Amino acid sequence: MRAIIQTDAAPAAIGTYSQAVRAGNEVWLSGQIPLDPKTMELVSEDFAAQTEQVFRNLAAVCQAAGGSLDDLVKLNIYLVDLGHFAQVNEIMARHFNAPYPARAAVGVAALPKGAQVEMDGVLYLPQR
Repeated sequence: MRAIIQTDAAPAAIGTYSQAVRAGNEVWLSGQIPLDPKTMELVSEDFAAQTEQVFRNLAAVCQAAGGSLDDLVKLNIYLVDLGHFAQVNEIMARHFNAPYPARAAVGVAALPKGAQVEMDGVLYLPQR
């Protein structure tokens, strides 16, 4: 079984991809950058505000798939400045409950639309 997940509560895809794809018990979330879903513009130049928006966008896609951030088993974080690593941890702690997902943080040269942070991940949702 393969199903495309789409919600207006998260930014529309800005390329040739789906917001998420469910395959069996797994949902593969595409990268989310800090776009406001209504305006499709960056929410702010402030790193913390951008990170909060990314978590809101991910949460909206998780909800559209029938889950929540707490169902994430893997989270990938892409940062233009790895100096923000500690700040990401602080913000993430407000959006997740333990046990936390497996995670990677990767430094990158640039992100779409000048974003400072992007995240993608994998949800595990048992068959209902």
